[in-house]
Amino acid sequence: MPPDTFHAKARAALGTPFRLYGRSPDGVDCVGLVALIYGRADEAPIGYALRNAEAARWAAEIDVFAQRRADQQIDAGDIVLMLTGPAQLHLGVWMGESLIHADARIRRVVETPGPIQWPVLAAWHAPLGDE
Repeated sequence: MPPDTFHAKARAALGTPFRLYGRSPDGVDCVGLVALIYGRADEAPIGYALRNAEAARWAAEIDVFAQRRADQQIDAGDIVLMLTGPAQLHLGVWMGESLIHADARIRRVVETPGPIQWPVLAAWHAPLGDE
């Protein structure tokens, strides 16, 4: 999928309400947001706690459909797994100059400009469409 199409698809999710285990435009959590953007909503796991430290589990889930980056480079369209607090993992999509993510505090999908504000534990390149 061309970058401009990807950006449009990801930004179409902005404003979507936050809903734990949500997997549709009616509501998403961070896992559901990534699954929705990459067309994998039917395969996204559920049944996890909002607070958890299972980075290896999430990495394994994403490894199934995306190529993990071996280097520290993060490109536009990459999925990022971040540590936002003690036992608090979070997924988002890097847009090149901003991060799109489902913010539980604000209760919707937002785009945060500037560099990623949390430590990035891993990043993946995920193919979209015919890529």
